[in-house]
Amino acid sequence: MKSPVSDLAPSDGEEGSDRTPLLQRSPQAETAPVCCSARYNLAFLSFFGFFVLYSLRVNLSVALVDMVDSNTTAKDNRTSYECAEHSAPIKVLHNQTGKKYQWDAETQGWILGSFFYGYIITQIPGGYVASKSGGKLLLGFGILGTAVFTLFTPLAADFGVGALVALRALEGLGEGVTFPAMHAMWSSWAPPLERSKLLSISYAGAQLGTVVSLPLSGIICYYMDWTYVFYFFGIVGIIWFILWICLVSDTPETHKTISPYEKEYILSSLKNQLSSQKSVPWIPMLKSLPLWSIVVAHFSYNWTFYTLLTLLPTYMKEVLRFNIQENGFLSAVPYLGCWLCMILSGQAADNLRARWNFSTLWVRRVFSLIGMIGPAVFLVAAGFIGCDYSLAVAFLTISTTLGGFCSSGFSINHLDIAPSYAGILLGITNTFATIPGMIGPIIARSLTPENTIGEWKTVFCIAAAINVFGAIFFTLFAKGEVQNWAVSDHRGHRN
Repeated sequence: MKSPVSDLAPSDGEEGSDRTPLLQRSPQAETAPVCCSARYNLAFLSFFGFFVLYSLRVNLSVALVDMVDSNTTAKDNRTSYECAEHSAPIKVLHNQTGKKYQWDAETQGWILGSFFYGYIITQIPGGYVASKSGGKLLLGFGILGTAVFTLFTPLAADFGVGALVALRALEGLGEGVTFPAMHAMWSSWAPPLERSKLLSISYAGAQLGTVVSLPLSGIICYYMDWTYVFYFFGIVGIIWFILWICLVSDTPETHKTISPYEKEYILSSLKNQLSSQKSVPWIPMLKSLPLWSIVVAHFSYNWTFYTLLTLLPTYMKEVLRFNIQENGFLSAVPYLGCWLCMILSGQAADNLRARWNFSTLWVRRVFSLIGMIGPAVFLVAAGFIGCDYSLAVAFLTISTTLGGFCSSGFSINHLDIAPSYAGILLGITNTFATIPGMIGPIIARSLTPENTIGEWKTVFCIAAAINVFGAIFFTLFAKGEVQNWAVSDHRGHRN
């Protein structure tokens, strides 16, 4: 069955038709089995890698509450009394053996934000190194370094704020190479018609890591000691690294246990999409409008993502006035929805392309529109329902959940337009997309001095407007096929 929308991709001579070699079913391109396959083993191992990665990233935001002397933060209390108290106090013995520090709100902001100053530096270098040397060791040592530094967090805190800020920046340096390295690996491992499935599985670990680590860190702090948060997740990271090094290879050609049939399937599907040129075409790459459409979409999406990731617990506590136990659970629920949406949307996207013959460009556009405009609508709605606690939580959960569609939209479009340079492209887009993590929460806090519903409505509307702009820009200028500058013979995968 031919979809009426499959011909929407432009064929202007510059970009060619939006088709992959797999759509012209050759005998060699028949799908290799999924069960026990090397490519899906890579997907699940990278899933747990990103699970660990985000656990290491967000655990400090929970532990910091227990690290700071409550008397220091009392004067910074900004709880709004616009909404009525509705949570019954829960009396549970809280372990108080952890050391306390005299850090005010501004100091805590520097500690939490220092991660991004390291993270933004290694994005493009990480993509470049991965494209030249492979992503296995780069991703592995990136997560290992972050895990080891996490183990030293209690010691750095004892040395002082400066040491802790420096340590968090070093953790950011390690994490900064991971996403570009993973994209570079998938450029050699992911058949075009399985990209959405494989990458959505891989990166969904980040969302589940957030879901698990937020409440688990709270439980560890409450019943044990905040230092054990860093010891626990640091050791888990080291265990994952050992498995990664032993079981993963950079390419199908170097994998020790891959079946000959699966190897041939992957290599034949990518045969005409990869470039053999040794130098990176930086100038044509940076002039590419499809690349900048991903940059704009990535920046816009992350504005909302980082604002909510950083400030959603604050909104739950100081505006909707949920207690600490409810707050930890309710702040994690939206990311559980996003995780499920990422997995399901990845399956749906590849089915639309493989079984229903929808073009890659159409799928990337539609999934990005749903994943950006959908969250914008519910984010604005959350600002207009006042103190209706149930609706507020529901709308914020739906907003974050719908964002999962983007994992099969602009998030993997790098592999569509330039598989050979996907790691570098992700490094470029993620560099710009890290900026919202540095300035978005600061702007949001400056707009909510009294934590009123009206102030938060402004924050939500700004984030929604940025999301809508990014969705429209990507829809207008995105492409779904390998670009001329990304292949050495300037013919790409066209026949």
